[in-house]
Amino acid sequence: MVLVLKKDVTDSEKNKIKDFLQQKNFKINEIVGDEDTVLAAVGKVSMDIREVEILPGVHKVIPISKPYKMASREFKREDTVVEISNSRGQIIRVGGRRLVSIAGPGAVENREQIMSLAAKLSASGATMLRGGTFKPRSSPYSFQGLGMEGLRYLREAGDKYGLPIVTEIPSPELIPLMNDYTDGYQIGSRTMQDFDLLKKVGATGKPVILKRGYTATLEEFLMSAEYLLASGTEKVILCERGIRTFEHATRNTLDLSSIPVLRSLTHLPIIVDPSPAVGIRDKIPPMVLASIASGADGVMMEVHEDPEKALVGGAESILPLQFDKVMHDIEALAPVLGKALAHIREDSPRQKIVCAYSGKRGAYAEQAISRYFDSADVTANALDSFGEIFQNVIDGKADYGMVPIENSLAGSVYQNYDNFSRFQDVTIVGSITLNIRHALLGVKGASLSDVKSVFSHPQGLSQCKKFLDSHSDWTCIDSASTATAAEHVSHLKDKSNAAIASEVNAKLYGLDVLAEDIEDDPGNFTRFVVIASKEKAEALSKSKNTKPNMASFIFKAKNEPGALVAILSQFQKFNCNLTRLESRPIEGQPWQYRFYADADLSGVSDGVYSYVEKITSAIRESAEDVRLLGVYAG
Repeated sequence: MVLVLKKDVTDSEKNKIKDFLQQKNFKINEIVGDEDTVLAAVGKVSMDIREVEILPGVHKVIPISKPYKMASREFKREDTVVEISNSRGQIIRVGGRRLVSIAGPGAVENREQIMSLAAKLSASGATMLRGGTFKPRSSPYSFQGLGMEGLRYLREAGDKYGLPIVTEIPSPELIPLMNDYTDGYQIGSRTMQDFDLLKKVGATGKPVILKRGYTATLEEFLMSAEYLLASGTEKVILCERGIRTFEHATRNTLDLSSIPVLRSLTHLPIIVDPSPAVGIRDKIPPMVLASIASGADGVMMEVHEDPEKALVGGAESILPLQFDKVMHDIEALAPVLGKALAHIREDSPRQKIVCAYSGKRGAYAEQAISRYFDSADVTANALDSFGEIFQNVIDGKADYGMVPIENSLAGSVYQNYDNFSRFQDVTIVGSITLNIRHALLGVKGASLSDVKSVFSHPQGLSQCKKFLDSHSDWTCIDSASTATAAEHVSHLKDKSNAAIASEVNAKLYGLDVLAEDIEDDPGNFTRFVVIASKEKAEALSKSKNTKPNMASFIFKAKNEPGALVAILSQFQKFNCNLTRLESRPIEGQPWQYRFYADADLSGVSDGVYSYVEKITSAIRESAEDVRLLGVYAG
């Protein structure tokens, strides 16, 4: 069973609870989270759990029916996200709505091999480097790996290219040798049920990729994960790698049906390694994509530059070019699934802060950047879409991003609400509101009577509806941004074309202002938010030296009567004023919705962050999931 402790539980109360449970022959594991402290009590329940519920300091008791306790979805409703740091100060997160790629050779053969391959894998988008150094083999005459020499080469390659490294550990005796070199351990299919190994590796606290044994049931698989969790580590990643069946066309059978089943049974992240399952080079890329489509959090692949000469796993190793191609395919597939592919950040210090925005020079977002940062040391980087802004921020290509979130006339920019849901590693760090004044721009010498087609962003067209309705013979054409529209009209050099954009664009693109202030209402304002990676958020907060007065949340209500009311009542309980509430459909889940909420914190005098933490914790009690997008000055 799981005991959720009260937030104000004292150490004395906690110790008395532990003593009581140990007297009842329970093994106790304490897990301290951001919001709650829980005690996992593992053992045979031979008493009335109400005896535990009445103990001082206990908030509630959750019985768990599964034989695997800490790995079960009953133990933890929210998906676990495993964090692994790299040599560039970046945190690679496995789980949630991001996808990771772990790649490398079946075995490290020499320094030149692993350094060359790591360079190619990093350039193609790998986020972790794998490689066998101590190889447990079926035959005593097969290559057994380079041992510590190979591990040092793997460490060197990972550090140079910013790739955390993971390697298989076949024996607990190797832990003292390997622990300082590896970022994570891999437990192979042969040793999935080596319980002594599981206990000792779990006790290191390091991330562990646990591969499913080729004859193991899912319950046996999760029981092995339970050994790791019960021994001390919270960072367990499950890996499906194929099971043995009657079919001999492939080396094993890749059981992709296990992914959605495991998703319902456990909170742990799940990746897939199709290489040992398929065992045939050309069949691996399609199974990688199938793994992603089935709901995996990432994939692992064996890659070798010369597979025919590989000392281990040549037939199941793909070429670097194949890896590069499949990474591009995953990048294209990710948005369809509402996910984002993780990337390693470039190791190139910048002299200036880079803030990304969507559009061309002269876009309103570019003007927002110059006003918000108020510094010549900021470079505004123009991109083609809002999604690219989010991706550039989490990849480290941009320090910050400026994205519109709502307009006082046209309403919400729903695309960016969806991007906040898809890109989990960004946070809102600031906000700025611009008064949007639109003008009709045409080529030199043009007049209103010449215009037949008008280009602008859909929001720009919507904000100037009255003006456009008075010219009903004009054709309105969508553009990526208002500045893109102005640039396009300039290139067309045709008097019949015009753009709705800021007057700033007239000088930039050599256009004439045909009409000024054409927006429907002079009270036309767009609110932009500044986004950053979680690692960057604290730095900007300190540099701005401003008191936060807003908080933004995304949450999903349970599918039951009164669920939304229960969540909103938590804001009322804390006397928190909601200034915005939007619902967005969840992709792939018909008639299910996420809600986006903005809260006004201007009435909170002290302890803003602790106040928001209390609200978030209270919402979590009523919601299926909740994420704090940011606490910031608006």
